[in-house]
Amino acid sequence: MDQACGPAVPTAESKAVQRPLGIHDVVITGGPFGRWQSVNRAASIPLGLEQMEQAGSLPNLRLAGAGAGAEGGGEFRGYRFQDSDLYKQLEAVAWEHARRPSAEYTDFVEQASEVLKRAQRPDGYLNSHYQIVKPDKIYAELEYSHEMYCAGHLFQAAVAATRAGTGTELLDVARKFADQLADVFLRGGNDGIDGHAEVETALVELYRLTGERSYLCLATKLIENRGRGHIRDSGLGILYAQDHLPVREADTAVGHAVRQLYLEAGIVDVYLETGDESLLECSVRRWEDLVATKTHLTGGMGSRHSDEAFGDRWELPPDRAYNESCAAIASIHWNWRLLLATGHGRYADLIERTLYNAFAASTSADGIRFFYVNPLQRRDDHVEGAYAGRRREWFACACCPPNVMRLVSSLGGYVATSAENTLLVHQYVPGTVSDGDLTLAVATDYPWHGRVTFTVERAPGTPWSLALRVPAWSAATTVTIDGESVAAVPDERGYVVLTREWRAGDTVELELDMAPRLVHPHRNLDAVRGCVAVERGPLVYAFEQADQPEGVHLPDLALAPGAELRVLDKDDLDGIGRTVLIETDALAVSQPVGGLPYTTTPPAELATGSPVTATAIPYYQWDNRDGRGMRVWIPLA
Repeated sequence: MDQACGPAVPTAESKAVQRPLGIHDVVITGGPFGRWQSVNRAASIPLGLEQMEQAGSLPNLRLAGAGAGAEGGGEFRGYRFQDSDLYKQLEAVAWEHARRPSAEYTDFVEQASEVLKRAQRPDGYLNSHYQIVKPDKIYAELEYSHEMYCAGHLFQAAVAATRAGTGTELLDVARKFADQLADVFLRGGNDGIDGHAEVETALVELYRLTGERSYLCLATKLIENRGRGHIRDSGLGILYAQDHLPVREADTAVGHAVRQLYLEAGIVDVYLETGDESLLECSVRRWEDLVATKTHLTGGMGSRHSDEAFGDRWELPPDRAYNESCAAIASIHWNWRLLLATGHGRYADLIERTLYNAFAASTSADGIRFFYVNPLQRRDDHVEGAYAGRRREWFACACCPPNVMRLVSSLGGYVATSAENTLLVHQYVPGTVSDGDLTLAVATDYPWHGRVTFTVERAPGTPWSLALRVPAWSAATTVTIDGESVAAVPDERGYVVLTREWRAGDTVELELDMAPRLVHPHRNLDAVRGCVAVERGPLVYAFEQADQPEGVHLPDLALAPGAELRVLDKDDLDGIGRTVLIETDALAVSQPVGGLPYTTTPPAELATGSPVTATAIPYYQWDNRDGRGMRVWIPLA
């Protein structure tokens, strides 16, 4: 086994056109990615470890191990999928251990593995809820049981622990459970499917690690059987669990967003290992439709609070947007696999958009509070349940916080890839990137500034290519090698490819266009028609009440025609830290209020406006101060 690989590692025989680098091959030393990893280690992961006890995940498994399930008694705490919180936390700890080894992390993995071993039934089955609460209903409620879903997160945790070198006991537990699933659902003829997709991508990764082909075969079967009536209606309809059509026939993303996105990751994984081109084709087809009609400006996915679901095409309301944090993570997983499968930079573009906006917004600057829901507008008098209010330390349904932690700890695995004597850099972070005999030092203040400098520290002595992604938003890009300008025209995949026999000391400087820009919505987006948003580099901006002039309320703001966008660099903004603000010319528009909020008189004849300066902050940094209103989309005056 290769201990130096990351979360998704296609086999040598796979159809991947790019190979991920190892978990030790990318070292992040600064920028937002580096800050997130430091905060994750210092604050988020310790919080998560405490919650594994307080929220019930570990106590449930101890109870199952004590034999309570045999009598059907005991006090189970939390949701039926409570085990999955522990598995995601284990994965986060494993990748963090790989990044910076710690005996504390090794001890946690070993201790949790022992608890799991005692809880696991002799036949390999493992699920504390069903062992304690419903031992007579095992695999009888798959439409909502999450049994395979929990198993999938266990498999991914075991893969991470093995690759990070934190022992093999967790892998033994995972394989015993995977073998039991294969016995029941592959060799045993049971055509059941978990209502929540996730196990498919996890089974493929377990196959990649162990070489056990039955895991790949089971993942393939589960995907082939979806849309053929094998998932009973849980009461939420067949669209909810993507069981309305076979995967090759579905043209658009539907239902529960996280389930759809994890399913897509599994579909691409199975394509990569089987070579079934029809699976890649259908996933790409849905990707194109989803990006064009169902993706928020921040990369967030899933418009509806009802069922945490995708809505209709063009249904992208800013205030009612759900955009679950887990959906952002699942989207990154899917896009990463599409990037490995096709090599096209558009998938890295969407990863970047999602990472810096929908994903990054999920966590407070101090790393100990989280958003479950990530809207693009919040009113001052917003009233709703706890999950849609301000960030919270934890949730009863805590799927998001440990999910965030496992992605942050493995961020280095999403920076660069290699292919045919080519090193491809997809995300720009300060640190080092290595591939065999090649090492590059990367210096940058991205995303606050657009200059990225690569210095060759080691070179193999033979020609090779450096491919640098040019984001679609960069209107003017320049590249120099040792100070001399070279062509900066991206190829059909979106990369500038530089080929030569590089030597230690050679430098490449990439300069991306960081001019702030106004973004206009497609005319079919009814909810934001007549509005604009502000972007700069990969960052979407938000107007937060805390930054506006005294007495000027967000609902009254309108951007002035031809408004200038001015950049304000801030080294340390209170409550937030490093940032870049954008000021612009606006109008504070007021209109009389009384009676019904409608009139036959044109609003322009009633409204009065006064010039003001409006200030925007990166969307991901909102709600770190006073918790008042925010909006991404602003009307044009």
